[in-house]
Amino acid sequence: MNNFVNVILPIPLQQLFTYSITEAEKDFLEPGMRVAVPFGKSKIYTAIVAEVHQKEPTAYQAKDIFQILDEYPIITKKQLKHWQWIANYYMCSLGEVLRSALPSTFLLESETQVIKNKEFMLESSLTDDEFLIIEALEHQEVLPIQKISAILDKKRVLPILNDLLKKKAIVLQEEIIEQYTPKLIKYIRLNERYNDQKELGDLLEELSRANQQRNAVMTYFSLHGATKKPIKQKQLKEVSKVSPAVIKALAEKEVFEIYTIQTDRVNFKEATDSFKELSEFQEECYNELNKSFEKNEVVLLHGITSSGKTEIYVKLIDQVLKQGKQVLYLVPEIALTTQLIDRLQKYFGNKIAVFHSKYSLNERVEVWNNILNKSDKAQLILGARSSIFLPFSELGLIIVDEEHETSYKQFDPAPRYHARDAAIVLANLHKAKVLLGSATPSLESYYNAEQKKYGLVELNRRFGNVMLPEVELVDIKEGYRKKRMTKHFSERLMVLINEALDEKEQVILFQNRRGFSPIVECKSCGVSPQCPNCDVSLTYHKLRGELKCHYCGYHKPLPKICSACGNPSLDTKGFGTEQIELELQELFPNHKIGRMDLDTTRGKYGYHKIIEAFQSREIDILVGTQMLSKGLDFDNVSLVGVLNADNMLNFPDFRAHEKSFQLLVQVSGRAGRAKKRGKVAIQTFNPYHQILQQVTTNDYATMYKEQLYERHQYKYPPILRMVKITLKHRDYIKVNSGADWLYKSLYNTFGTNILGPTSPAISRIRNQHIKTILIKLPQDKSINLSKAVLQKIKNSFQSIPSYRPIRFNVDVDNY
Repeated sequence: MNNFVNVILPIPLQQLFTYSITEAEKDFLEPGMRVAVPFGKSKIYTAIVAEVHQKEPTAYQAKDIFQILDEYPIITKKQLKHWQWIANYYMCSLGEVLRSALPSTFLLESETQVIKNKEFMLESSLTDDEFLIIEALEHQEVLPIQKISAILDKKRVLPILNDLLKKKAIVLQEEIIEQYTPKLIKYIRLNERYNDQKELGDLLEELSRANQQRNAVMTYFSLHGATKKPIKQKQLKEVSKVSPAVIKALAEKEVFEIYTIQTDRVNFKEATDSFKELSEFQEECYNELNKSFEKNEVVLLHGITSSGKTEIYVKLIDQVLKQGKQVLYLVPEIALTTQLIDRLQKYFGNKIAVFHSKYSLNERVEVWNNILNKSDKAQLILGARSSIFLPFSELGLIIVDEEHETSYKQFDPAPRYHARDAAIVLANLHKAKVLLGSATPSLESYYNAEQKKYGLVELNRRFGNVMLPEVELVDIKEGYRKKRMTKHFSERLMVLINEALDEKEQVILFQNRRGFSPIVECKSCGVSPQCPNCDVSLTYHKLRGELKCHYCGYHKPLPKICSACGNPSLDTKGFGTEQIELELQELFPNHKIGRMDLDTTRGKYGYHKIIEAFQSREIDILVGTQMLSKGLDFDNVSLVGVLNADNMLNFPDFRAHEKSFQLLVQVSGRAGRAKKRGKVAIQTFNPYHQILQQVTTNDYATMYKEQLYERHQYKYPPILRMVKITLKHRDYIKVNSGADWLYKSLYNTFGTNILGPTSPAISRIRNQHIKTILIKLPQDKSINLSKAVLQKIKNSFQSIPSYRPIRFNVDVDNY
């Protein structure tokens, strides 16, 4: 009987594919191993084994696998189950989950290699480019396509290769390229024979005329005697100040032996601090959490800003690690990990592993392998949303810090998962507990706690009994009318900034828009430069003197004259962090101003440098976007200023008010965290807005009740589930007609629970026109049933030839 294997390919196709295997391969292969398989005419992909069986496929002839890439599974069975749930729930393919979950270093790609056909005789019919390729193949038997591109200095080399194939001058073959390279450190040891005193004496005598070599040997002895540890080649070179050639010569004489040891790229030091004593209220909260975990799998910790939630997490982590289990600590923003690593490393030392996209691919592979092999270096895993895909085996606790954050939701590309929800399912598979922590929980989580699906524990005292900051609403409508504004700062905010700086305290200013100015407008004709690829005006970045689109990256120098009327009367409207930074430098020339937004934190250590400078008080005023709101802890900040609270409140989104409340409370929470009560000044044109009033009193309960009442009224989550369908195509008419067809098909099933089709606020991005349809899944119907109907309609839509080119994205729980 023939043997077969079902594999997951990293491509957006729904089903698994079956390949033929031999008896020996059947005995060796296990689910979770990687295999290279041919797919299509000539492509080779890395696939993951899902199951080994003996059922022959009926629709196609099963091909043989190309090669087995692993000796043991690199993906666990629980992981595969979790991925299957993500694919089903978020309506995407397993291949898309695989592509998102695995570090791309594991997905070996095939690279086309060009080989000269030995039977081909040189003819005069070759063009210059073709002749160059054949000549290069005379010197080097095999050439990858990239190298040929470099030889010809052309990007488009495939047509030339195609002509050579027709002339039977070359042959193509696919080769699998392994991308991960382990980090190897070179060490040096003395040849064993020189342990004998006589041999050693002879050696030193022999080297008496070679001063450099003698120096290297003597330095080796002094280093080895002092440390009793293996000596690195680099260390020996630096201390003895000899060249690499001297060490190489000693190795050739067999005096030294050079050997390599594989090491991880990221290593943490040993723990240095003992745990802090919990306050009376923290201790009470810690005991309540343990009690709640006895009855509930998931517990929501609603603790106000600066109540010391991290110290409670530390105690819970320690408790789980002592049971020999792993802990996953999820944070919404990479910026947050910088401070957290420093704090946790003091307590847990080298038990920590960190996983996020600012780490290089090789570093991520090492973390993956450490978790898979249950290494001591990966007992506490700290990471952003993608960490839920790691190969845990003994997971005991998942902490989702700042669980309300939208950064936990993946919007593009698929899978469009929410890390908080996926983490709860992951914990369920491992029989682990989940702790959701936030000062401003999302309505969904608080609603689940009220419905007794989750446990709920509250912590209402700040650590050290410091009072919550005093929040002041500053009416800038009057300020602008009476011309009392200094640049973008009200009189009151200027007074507060000066007071704080006089007291040698630090200030944080929040403006949720980067760049210098969001709009450049001509004073004569009112035209503002637009992005040619998106329906959005270009943002002005003064530092680089350019206009930039924040959606597709298009940029151009700021024109001197208006492109419509030719007048040199261009003016800026609105303001971003860059403009605030420049204004502050003018207003406070004797103080150091810093800026923290996407433009200043692009490098691997971008966040780290700014946070460290602010923490060590090298920066007096820090201006930033919403990155600043996420759990950062600075003890010398006494004032937080919000420069314009109205942009967020007036955003066209059913969660705008909830998000504004969360953001403003979180930003306010950065003030007065140590000894003294902080101050918060929120500039607004509408100080009587209910949300702003609730922020001043930190009244989460009233905000929750009002928002929930509105969600009940208009049937929005958490009362109903929502699915968003997005259609994209370059042709506006095609997208419109596709959206109308889709609406009619959906209406037959979902009736009035459909909103749309509508064009979003920005209806064209990267030259793709966009239409969206929102479906509110009815409560009385099974969600799985509704999704099955939706999948059928999607398949019908994509089987219509004129609609097939339209990109059809499904986003389940799109908020």
